[in-house]
Amino acid sequence: MYWTAIIITAALLLGYCLLILMYRHWYLRLPLFRPAAGLPPLHSFTVIIPARNEEANIRDCLLSVLGQDYPGTLLELVVINDHSTDNTESIVRELQQIHPNLRLLNLAEIWTGGALNAYKKKAIELAIGQSRHDWIITTDADCLTGKNWISHIDAYIQTHDPVFIAAPVMFSNNGSFLSCFQLLDFISLQGITAAAVGAGYHAMCNGANIAYKKAAFLEVNGFRGIDNIASGDDMLLMHKVQQRFPGRLGYLFSREAIVTTPPMPDWNSFFNQRIRWASKADKYNDRSIFWVLLLVYLVNLLLVLLLIAAPFTRNGFSNWLLLVIAKTLIELSFMIPVARFFKQGKVLVWFPVMQPFHMLYTVIAGWLGKFGTYQWKGRKVN
Repeated sequence: MYWTAIIITAALLLGYCLLILMYRHWYLRLPLFRPAAGLPPLHSFTVIIPARNEEANIRDCLLSVLGQDYPGTLLELVVINDHSTDNTESIVRELQQIHPNLRLLNLAEIWTGGALNAYKKKAIELAIGQSRHDWIITTDADCLTGKNWISHIDAYIQTHDPVFIAAPVMFSNNGSFLSCFQLLDFISLQGITAAAVGAGYHAMCNGANIAYKKAAFLEVNGFRGIDNIASGDDMLLMHKVQQRFPGRLGYLFSREAIVTTPPMPDWNSFFNQRIRWASKADKYNDRSIFWVLLLVYLVNLLLVLLLIAAPFTRNGFSNWLLLVIAKTLIELSFMIPVARFFKQGKVLVWFPVMQPFHMLYTVIAGWLGKFGTYQWKGRKVN
C-alpha cells in the first residue's frame, strides 16, 4: 500500500513538475510592456471600489487613485459603500469636497432586494450601471496604486485592443512569517496568472487589478449566472468574456501597473480568504483550470499523507524528502523570475522552509472551500 502511494505520488508529481515548467516557459516569453513614446491619453475610465468597513485603508487607497498621472476629465472614481458600520463613508465624503470626480454610492440605498450571497458582485454591477465612462477598472479598498497605473492601462488598450485586461497584484510584506508565507504563495499565483493569460491557455486574474470594456460586461450579461457564488467577480467574469470574445483578453506585464494590497493580519483571516478563493474551483466553464487545481490538490494531499505515514515506514521520511526536494527545485525555477519581476527575490530564502506549511494549508483550504463555510467582512458565506 505504501509503495503504491509512493508510485502514484511520484507520477502525479512528475505531471505537476511538467506543468510548472510549462508555466515557466510561458512566463519567460512574456515581454515587458512599455508604452510607445508620446502616446496621448485616449480612453475614459470609471474606477470602481467596493468598500466595507475600510476606514483604516480607504483614504490612502483613494488618494493613490486620485493622484494618477492621467487627465481628470477622462477619469471618475466610484466608491460603493457596502453597508459599512465604521467611518468609511465619512472619509469618502470628506475627500469628495476636494475631488469632484470622486463619487459615493451606498448599496443599502440602491439595492432593496433582500439578502445576497454575493454582495461584492451586486455592488460592482450597480456601480457599473451608474458609471459614466467606457472602460471599467476595479480594485479593492485596501489597495495602493502607482501614479502611472491608469496611463499604462490606456496605452495597453491602444496597443493591443483587448476587451478585458488582467494586471499584476502584490502583497506588501511586514517581515513576519505569515506575511512572507502569503507573499510567496501570492506571487506564485500571480506568476501563473501572467503565464496563462499571456499564452492564451486559460484565463486567470485578481479583482484588485482588472479592467474591462463596459460594453463587453453588458454583452455577457454581467454577473448573471454566477451571481449566486460569493467569490468570482474577477475570474468567473473573465471566463464569460473569454467565451464571448476569444483572443481579446490580455495581461498587462508592467511594474508600473502593479497594485499593492496588505496581507491578511492573522491565520484565521488568511484561511478565510483562501477558502473563499477555493470555493469557486469547480465553477469554471474552462475545465482546464479545474484539472490544474485538482492536480495541485492531489499532489499536496498525497505528500501530507506520506509525511504522516513516514514515522511508521522504513525510509519513509527520506522518501518523502526526496519528493519534496524535487517539487521545491522545480517550483524555484519558476519562482525566481517571478520574484525578480516583483523585486522580492530576498523572500525566496523562506521558500523551502515553508513547503510543509504550504502543503497543509492547500489541503485544508481546498477541502473547506468545497465543503465548508467561511467568514468574510463580518458575513458568514456558504
